[in-house]
Amino acid sequence: MTLRGPFYLSFLLVACLITMPVDSTTAHQSTPSPDPTKQDELGTVDFPTSTRSREAQAHFLRGVAALHSFWYPVALEEFRAATKIDPDFAMGYWGEAMVHNHPLWGDPQEIEAARQALARITMTPELTARERAYIEAVTVLYGEGSKSSRDRAYARAMQKVYRDYPDDIEAALFYALSLLGNAGDGLQGSQKRLLAGMIASTVFGQKPHHPGAAHYVIHAYDNPKDAHRALDAALLYADIAPAAPHALHMPAHIFVQLGMWPEAVASNVAAWEASDAWVTQNGHSPSKRDYHSLQWLQYAYLQLGRYEKAAGLLDTMRKSWAEFPKDQPHSLSDGGYILARMAASYLIETQQWDKAETILGPALPQSTGESPEADKSSKAFATLARTPIIFARGLAAAMDRSALQAQQSITALRAISREPSPDSMPFMNELRRSAELQAMKIAATLDMAQGKHDAAIRKMEQATTLIDAAPPSGPPPLIKPVHELFGEILLRAGRPDAAAKHFDKALGRYPDRARSLLGAAAAATQNGDTRQALTLYSKFIDQWQHADPQLAEIQEAQIYFQQSRAEGEH
Repeated sequence: MTLRGPFYLSFLLVACLITMPVDSTTAHQSTPSPDPTKQDELGTVDFPTSTRSREAQAHFLRGVAALHSFWYPVALEEFRAATKIDPDFAMGYWGEAMVHNHPLWGDPQEIEAARQALARITMTPELTARERAYIEAVTVLYGEGSKSSRDRAYARAMQKVYRDYPDDIEAALFYALSLLGNAGDGLQGSQKRLLAGMIASTVFGQKPHHPGAAHYVIHAYDNPKDAHRALDAALLYADIAPAAPHALHMPAHIFVQLGMWPEAVASNVAAWEASDAWVTQNGHSPSKRDYHSLQWLQYAYLQLGRYEKAAGLLDTMRKSWAEFPKDQPHSLSDGGYILARMAASYLIETQQWDKAETILGPALPQSTGESPEADKSSKAFATLARTPIIFARGLAAAMDRSALQAQQSITALRAISREPSPDSMPFMNELRRSAELQAMKIAATLDMAQGKHDAAIRKMEQATTLIDAAPPSGPPPLIKPVHELFGEILLRAGRPDAAAKHFDKALGRYPDRARSLLGAAAAATQNGDTRQALTLYSKFIDQWQHADPQLAEIQEAQIYFQQSRAEGEH
C-alpha cells in the first residue's frame, strides 16, 4: 500500500502550511542488507542505501533505529562503526551528522562536529538520487544563518524529499520530526504539530513496530486535548524499543496528559533503570543517566501521595549531581536545573513551608558551567537553572508572610527574565517568560498572605492571561500551575464560585493533579455542592489509595466523608 492517500489528506487539512505532494514513480533501490528485523530491540527500520557491505548496512540500520529514539550516543557509535567498515559510506556520515542535532531537546546543535562528518562525504556515482536528497537536506541544516532559519530551511528540504519519494517511510518520519522541531507557538505551531501527528500516525498504522512512528505520534499529540490519539502508540512504544531508555520514558508523556499516574510511574521506573544499567555496564559518567525520567518519576509519585518515594529520588538526584564531571558545563547546567526542579516540586507539592531551607538545600552555585570550556549558552542556562529554587524559596517566604525574602526572589526572577537568550538555545526564551510569571505568582501569594485579596486577584488575572496562550505539556514548567494557585487565592478570598472555575481550568490543563483535585473539592464544599464534592474527594482518595499513611490531604477527604455521612443520617 502506498503512503500517498492518507498523507494527501493530511496536506488538505493543513494546506495553509505546505503544498500538496507531487507524483513520483521513483522506487526504493535494493540494498545487500539483511531483511528488516528487530535491530537489537530498537525497533524495525527499513532504510535501503547504496553500500555494498552487509555489515556496514546492519550498523547503519541500528544507528537509524537508535536515532529515532533519540539515543544519540548509541546512534553515533553505530554510524561510526558503519563508516569504519565502509569508509565511502556516504549515508553513514549523514547519520553521524544527524546525531548532532537534537530538535526537541532544546540543547545547542553540535554544528562543527556535524560539518566535519559531512565533509567526509564523497558524492560518488553509486549514490542514488534519494541518498543525495537526504544529504542535501542535512547540509542545509548545518549551513549558514541562525539556528531557527536553518531549522526552517531543513524542514522545507525534508518536505521536498517527502514529496519526491512518497513511499519512503523514513522521509515521511524525518519530515514529521522537522515539523515538530520548528513548530513554535501559536496557531501555526499547532497546525505543524497536527500535520506531523497525521504523518506519523499514518506510518504507525502501517508499520506499528517502527520506533520513529510511535515516538513522533507521542510528541505530536503531547497535550491534554489530543493525548488520546497517541495512547495506542504510548502503550506500544516501550515494547518496540525496550533497549532505549527514552523509548521507555516517552509513553509517560501521554500517561501524564491523561492523569494515568500508575502507568506514568511504571514507564519512568523502567526508563531510569535501563539508563542506570546502560551507564553502569559501559562505565559511563553518572551525568549520562536519564535524569529527565527521574524528574518525571518524582512528579508522578507526588501526584500519588507517595512523598517518601519522591524524597528518595530527590536525594538520588542531589548525590548524583555532586558526582558530575566538572569539565562538562552543559551536563552540569542540565543536571542542576533538574535538581532545582525536583527540590522545588517536592516543597510545593508537599507544602512543607517550614522545611523550605532543608528541602531546597544550598542554592545552586551561580558559577555552574562557568569552566574555561563553557560557552555563552552554558553560562546563560546555568543562570536559568537556579530559577526553580529561587521561585520555591520566594513562594515559601510569601506563604510565611516574609515580605523581604519574598521580594528578594521577585527581584532575582525579574532580573533573569530580562536577560537575552543565545540564538542557539531559543527554548530559553520560554524559561525567561516563566521567570516573570513566577515572580508574579510570588507577589500575588504575598498579597494573599497579607490579606490584600483584591491586589492578589489582579496579579493572578494578569498571570492567567499570559499563561493561557501556552500549550500545557508534562509536569508544569511553572511548577505551581497558575490556575491552581489562582483557585487557592480565590478560596482564601471567600470566592468559591470563581475558585471552582479556575480549578476546572487547572484540571483541564493538567488532568488529575492532586492539588487541583483537592482545591476543586474544597470549592465544591464551600459552594454547597455536596454531590460534586463527594465525586472529587472520592476520585482523590482512589488516586491516593497507596499514598503514605497519615497525610493531612487524606484526612481532609476522610473528614468530609464523615461529616457528609453524619448529615445524611439526620
